[in-house]
Amino acid sequence: MVEQERSDTATAAGTVPEADAAPAAREQLERPLPEGVRRRVVGIAADALSGLGPTELPARLRPYVKFTRDARVKRGATAIAAALETETAFRLKVAERVRLGQPDLAEALDHGAVPAAADPQDVAAAAYLLRPAGWTRLVEEVGEEVERAEHESQAAENARLLEKAQAELSALRASSRADAERARAELEEARHERDQAQRRLRSLEADTKRAEAAARKARAELDAQSAAAAPGRAAADAELRRLRHRVTELESALEASRRAAREGRSAEDMRLRLLLDVVVQGAQGLQRELGLPPLTSRPADAVDAVTPSAASPHDVARRGLEGDDPALLRQLLQLPQVHLVVDGYNVTKTGWPTLPLDKQRAQLLRGLGMLAAQSGAEVTCVFDGQDLDGPIPMAPPPRGVRVLFSRSGETADELIRRLVRAEPEGRPVVVVSTDREVADGVKAAGARPLPSTMLLRQLVTRP
Repeated sequence: MVEQERSDTATAAGTVPEADAAPAAREQLERPLPEGVRRRVVGIAADALSGLGPTELPARLRPYVKFTRDARVKRGATAIAAALETETAFRLKVAERVRLGQPDLAEALDHGAVPAAADPQDVAAAAYLLRPAGWTRLVEEVGEEVERAEHESQAAENARLLEKAQAELSALRASSRADAERARAELEEARHERDQAQRRLRSLEADTKRAEAAARKARAELDAQSAAAAPGRAAADAELRRLRHRVTELESALEASRRAAREGRSAEDMRLRLLLDVVVQGAQGLQRELGLPPLTSRPADAVDAVTPSAASPHDVARRGLEGDDPALLRQLLQLPQVHLVVDGYNVTKTGWPTLPLDKQRAQLLRGLGMLAAQSGAEVTCVFDGQDLDGPIPMAPPPRGVRVLFSRSGETADELIRRLVRAEPEGRPVVVVSTDREVADGVKAAGARPLPSTMLLRQLVTRP
C-alpha cells in the first residue's frame, strides 16, 4: 500500500518511478538524433535554463544563463546537448518543463500513443526528454520520417533544379543557335563587304595606273612645250630689260622736269609774296595814318539780344530748304573773317527732335565748338526766346561760339536778320536755317543762306 502511494505520488509529480524509469534509461539510440529533433531539444533546454537555480544547473551550463535564448541556442548548443545526454537530473528538470508546457503530449507519450496532429519532431523531442517506454523507437521513426521527408524534399528540389537547368540549357542552346545564325549572317556580310572593297581597290588601282600614264604624257608634253618656248622666253626677258631701262630714263626725265617746275614756281611765289607784303605794309600804314584803334569787338556784339543765362524757348516752324553737300559749308568756312550764324532750334529740331530742349542745345553747341576750333570762323548760335518764363541755368558756351536768345516780343528770325544787317558790306556771312523767310531775308541783306541739313551732315561727318 505504501509503495503504491509512493508510485502514485511520483506519477502525479511528473516523474517516472525508479522501477519504471530503469528500463527506459537503459534504452539507447542506435544513431544520433536527427538534426531537426536535436534543434528542438536544445531549444526546449535553452528556454528552461532561465527557470533553474544555480544548484540545479550543470557547471558547464552556468555561463550561458546570462545569455539570451537565441545566444544560448547559438553558442551553447553543443554543451546543452551533452548535458542532456549525460546529466540525468538536468534532463529530468527539462522534462518537467515539457510536462508543464505540453501536458496532453506528455500524457499521450506515457500511454504509448502519439497524437495524429502533432509535429513529428516535437513528438520526438518530447520523447527524448521524457523517455517513456519505447522512446528510442519514436525518435528513430521520426528520424526516418524526417530523413524520408528531407529525401523527398531534396528529390523535389533536385527535380526542380534539373528542370530549371534543362530550361536554361534549352535557352542557352536557342541563344547559341541565334548567335551562330547572327555570326553566320555577319560573316556573310563581312565577306560581301570584303568583295566590294576588293572590287573598289582593283578599280582604284586601274584609275591610278591611268592617272600615272596621263601624268607621264602631260609631263612629256610640258617638257616639249618648255623646250619650244625657251627661245621666246629669252626674247621676252630681253624686251623686259629694255623696257625697264626705258622706264628708268623716263623717271629721270620726269624728275628733271619737276625740279625745273619747282624752281619756276619758287620765283613766282617770291614775286607774289613780295606783292602781298607791299599790300599788307600799305594797309598797316593806312591804319596808322587814319588812327584806327585796335579791333576789340565784332559787329554782332553790338546787336541787342538776350545772352544765355538759359531759357526754355518754344518750337520753331520747320519750313524747308533742301540739304546739300557739306563740302560747300567747309569751303565757305575757309573764307577769311567769315561769320557763321546758326538758327539753333531750327537745326536741333531737324536733327534731334525727340530729345529734350536742353539736350538739343547742349549737343548743338558741342558740335559748333568743335567746328569753330577746326575752322577758326566766328560762330553765333541764335535761339528763340520771345516767351521765356525765366532764366534756366546753362553751361558756359564752348570757346569761339557766341550764344544769343531773342528778346521778349522778338523771334529768332528777326534777331538773325539784325545780326546780318549789322555786319559791314563785303564781309562773308553764312546763315544756317531751313526757314524760307529767314533764307530770303538774309539773302537780300547780302548773306549766304544754307540749309540745316548741311550743318548736321558736317557735324556728323567731320573728322
